[in-house]
Amino acid sequence: MKIDKHLLEKAARDLLLQRGVTIEDIAELVYYLQKDYVPNLTLAMCAENVEAVLLKREVQNTIITGIQLDISAENNELLSPLQDILTEDEGLYGIDEIMALSIVNVYGSIGFTNYGYIDKVKPGILAKLNSHDDEHVHTFLDDIVGAIAAAAASRIAHAQAD
Repeated sequence: MKIDKHLLEKAARDLLLQRGVTIEDIAELVYYLQKDYVPNLTLAMCAENVEAVLLKREVQNTIITGIQLDISAENNELLSPLQDILTEDEGLYGIDEIMALSIVNVYGSIGFTNYGYIDKVKPGILAKLNSHDDEHVHTFLDDIVGAIAAAAASRIAHAQAD
């Protein structure tokens, strides 16, 4: 059975919203990454680039996979030790970053540096997602959101080069 591309995109977007992440939240991260490099950058330009990133199937697949794993961890549905690793957002796990890199990879090497930086400083929505509030698990989501922002920032940087 072939998955309808519009249904996949809608599912990915819906999951982001259900988990409390808006396009504007991600656009603010893009602005944070690019404001010093792009004259006259606006949040609208950033949101437009986030929207473009969300059209990519690789991005949609990463969103639905990562968020499903976060939800399963919240519901205590995973086998041990994976359940504990995801619930605690174990620092040496790394699979969450590897999945996020599949998003960044779509837009070239500048995305890697943007992602590494934003993953380290965790501004905006990333700080909230990474807060470990004992109610929600965002082990994958924080990295996915950072990667979407890094990819959108890369799109902007590539457009500036022209």
